[in-house]
Amino acid sequence: MMMSGSVRVRSNTGAILAGVAVAVMAGAAARPAYAIKQFADEFKAVYVKADSADPAEKALATEVETAKCNVCHVGKSKKDRNAYGHALADLLDKKEDAKDVAKIRAALEKVAGMPSDPAKPDSETFGALIKQGKLPGGPVVQE
Repeated sequence: MMMSGSVRVRSNTGAILAGVAVAVMAGAAARPAYAIKQFADEFKAVYVKADSADPAEKALATEVETAKCNVCHVGKSKKDRNAYGHALADLLDKKEDAKDVAKIRAALEKVAGMPSDPAKPDSETFGALIKQGKLPGGPVVQE
C-alpha cells in the first residue's frame, strides 16, 4: 500500500508541475509586444491623426496601428531597435523618463530632425518619412 501512495504523490506532483509550466508559458505568450507604453502614446499623440483627410497622415495611422512596437523596434524583442528606436533610446531612459511627457515630446522633436540612416548624413530625416506617411524606422520586417 505504501508503494501506491508514493506513486500517487509523484504523479500528482508531476501534474502540478506540468500545470504550472503551462500557466507560465501561457502568461508569457499573452504579454503584449509593446515597448514603453508612454513613449508609444506620445508618438501617437504627436504624429498619428487617424481622422485626417490627408492621405499621408491616414497612411501613417494605418502603419503605426499595424506596426505597434515595431515603430521603434525590430522583431519581437524589446531589446532590438531600428534606427529610429536607437535615436530615441539615446535621449530617453525607459525608467526615468517614462512619465516625463515634456522630455518625451522634446526627444521626438529632436529625433525628427535626424537622418534616418545614421551612416548617411544626407538621408531623409525621420520627420520627413513620418510626413510622407511612412514608419520612421523603415518598413516592418517579418521574421
